[in-house]
Amino acid sequence: MRSPSWIRAAKWAALVLVLAVALLFPAFESDPATVNIAVFTVMYVGLATAWNIMGGYTGYVSLGHAAFFGFGAYAFGLVLAHLGIQAGYEPFLFVPIAGVLTVVLALVIGWIALRTRAATFVIVTIAMMFMVQLLAENLVGLTGGGSGLSFPVPPWTGDFFDTPFYYAMLVMAVVSLLLSWWIRRSKFGLGLLAIRDDEDKALAVGVPAHAYKLTAFVISAGLVGMIGAVYGYYVTYIYPQYAIDPLVGISLVLMVFLGGLGTLWGPVLGAVILEPAQLWLAYNFGASLLYLVFYAAVFLVVILLLPRGIIPSVGDLLKRIAARRAVGPSDTASTSDAHTVAGVPSP
Repeated sequence: MRSPSWIRAAKWAALVLVLAVALLFPAFESDPATVNIAVFTVMYVGLATAWNIMGGYTGYVSLGHAAFFGFGAYAFGLVLAHLGIQAGYEPFLFVPIAGVLTVVLALVIGWIALRTRAATFVIVTIAMMFMVQLLAENLVGLTGGGSGLSFPVPPWTGDFFDTPFYYAMLVMAVVSLLLSWWIRRSKFGLGLLAIRDDEDKALAVGVPAHAYKLTAFVISAGLVGMIGAVYGYYVTYIYPQYAIDPLVGISLVLMVFLGGLGTLWGPVLGAVILEPAQLWLAYNFGASLLYLVFYAAVFLVVILLLPRGIIPSVGDLLKRIAARRAVGPSDTASTSDAHTVAGVPSP
């Protein structure tokens, strides 16, 4: 059943407004601290959307996507160093290489991990993340170990420094959204949703579940790896405990669940709500780690009060309002007369 025309018009108007604000934001905001928050917010929009392609559409919850984020950053830094790429706009052209290398890693991990289900899959992804973190810590000759890995220092200074990275993150977020939209409307996406609803029944009707899950896993990881590459260039120096941070994976899951698991715009809304709030708390109360308490509180609220997320809950409310409008007073009166004729008092 299609949504009423006024709901569709509102969606398109909101989309145009959001795109206009996103494109013009750096031109109207000169405060570096605010633009920095915008960079990380757009980054998490892309990350959450990429995670949703796997976790939201298949129902396989991965808490280890931070491994792909960090691997993409390390792979990108090593590629730049090996090829002798100088700082500036040129490194952005090599971001897809980090995505391809991350895809190779995801193929190996996914081939094994996706033979498990439910809680076992969650545990495997967590173990995988810590394995990658330990490798980054111990392969000192390759990654620098605890000393970290450096990137070419961007040549931009002052208020303009964040702007190229903002648009790079915005491009990655848009690419993630377009892929998510295409998948959701495709036969492939229909198969993923069938796996989420009942994998055994999906197998029974001929859905190649393992191939579909692995494809979604690889697409999701590749996007996360490319975003991690841009992040590494942005911060110019990465360490295993920060590039491969469990909190990154937890944040993605929480953002998607808050906005709406398996929806197109749910991850966007969740990221826009949580990431600025988290950064503000980290800047003001970072030493006491109170922002972690905030994350835990939000997670409890989502689980207890909004188990389906904001987008599905609001969507259901709008559909109920539209249904009431569609009934109209004349239909209500006709129903009342019918009840009276039948000898049943009208409510």
